[in-house]
Amino acid sequence: MTKFSQYNFNDAINKSLKEIHFDEPTQVQEAVISLVNKKKDIIVQSETGSGKTHAFLLPAMNALTDKQEVQLLIATPSRELAYQIYEDTQAILKNYPEEYNAFIFVGGSDRERQKRKLDAHQPQIAIGTPGRLWDLIRENDLHVENVQRYVVDEADMTLDMGFLNDVDSITNKLPENREMMVFSATIPQKLEPFLKKYMHGPQRVEIKNGTVIPKNVDNWLMFTHGRDKKEIIYQLMTIGEPYLVLVFANTKKTVDEIYNYLRGKGMKVARIHGGLSPRERKRTMKQVENMEYQFVVATDLAARGIDISGVSHVINAEIPVDLDFLIHRIGRTGRNKMSGTAITFYEPGEEHKVDEIEHMGIKFVPKDIKNDEIVDAVERDRRVHRKADQEKLDTKLVGFVKKQKNKRKPGYKKKIKQAIDAEHRQQRKVRIRQDRRQERDERRKKNNS
Repeated sequence: MTKFSQYNFNDAINKSLKEIHFDEPTQVQEAVISLVNKKKDIIVQSETGSGKTHAFLLPAMNALTDKQEVQLLIATPSRELAYQIYEDTQAILKNYPEEYNAFIFVGGSDRERQKRKLDAHQPQIAIGTPGRLWDLIRENDLHVENVQRYVVDEADMTLDMGFLNDVDSITNKLPENREMMVFSATIPQKLEPFLKKYMHGPQRVEIKNGTVIPKNVDNWLMFTHGRDKKEIIYQLMTIGEPYLVLVFANTKKTVDEIYNYLRGKGMKVARIHGGLSPRERKRTMKQVENMEYQFVVATDLAARGIDISGVSHVINAEIPVDLDFLIHRIGRTGRNKMSGTAITFYEPGEEHKVDEIEHMGIKFVPKDIKNDEIVDAVERDRRVHRKADQEKLDTKLVGFVKKQKNKRKPGYKKKIKQAIDAEHRQQRKVRIRQDRRQERDERRKKNNS
């Protein structure tokens, strides 16, 4: 089994690794560190929580010199993720000489102060959100002409949040011979032109989990039956002794509603969403890390950009519009091989969404709450829904079924089943399109109100 001690890191890094109790590399770290050392352009596809931050930090920091110039540049789409990487960097720099520095540049912070700091001296490591990094580079405050290694972290999220133009501008200002590393949970097709434009024969690394949901995470499904979800969340929080509960909702409005309801019940609860000021979000995160809060309600901003240690329970109050986000949400619990529980709510009419999630390879165990206890449940509601779908077959399909039965030719049963399956797939596609259209319209109305 590989140990970090085998990588010939400098004494400062080895001492820091010992202090943060890092002994053995994760799968992604083992795959990536040697490639970074060889200065290879790499595209790494790996899930959140796999340890990819240290996969690029450790070898890149091992190559730093004491020259007061930016040698490692890291662009990441959210302030929270930038702060997380910055803190990981500081934990390693702790045992370096004082002339080694990392600076963080994010929106919502004092740009003039950042400029004065850069006038004094340039750091070896610059970490930030694309918009702020580009502003400082464009105005010649942050000097990137000697960058040796360039990291684009959470590239799919960068694309989703509309930051790719800024990243494109930043990349265009870097030296031609710099090493470029792109890390992402997924590699969307829309990202490929950017990768081809700037990367030189990149080596692709894909780390696949054995299962979509780790075996140490209990993955439950709860049918709300039109009940008040806020009340169910309160019940789940007060059954047993959860260590740290992270509740996800799709919108800031819903987060606020759950937050206010739980506070009204006398619970000490935190909230995290994009409507809060950067200072307030940072303060809240620090309080959560210090275990001042046991319950946190958040939007998907937290699923991709925040690493909260010790989450024992994740509650999905709503199924996310982008179903891939469910994996990132559930990935907040069960970290470091600890046990965890993920609970997903679904309402009447959302059975097809559950079907789609299961088609992604995510398996659920149906649960319910009775007499203040969590019990096994029967999925009769979803079966009823499927039966109703079968009863609503297109009239042409009904005629086809009758005709095939009358013909009684060899293989007629197979043809009937294929036709019915095709009709069901079409019906699901139509429902999904309608639901997503309705959700987009509702979001627009909320944003405009």
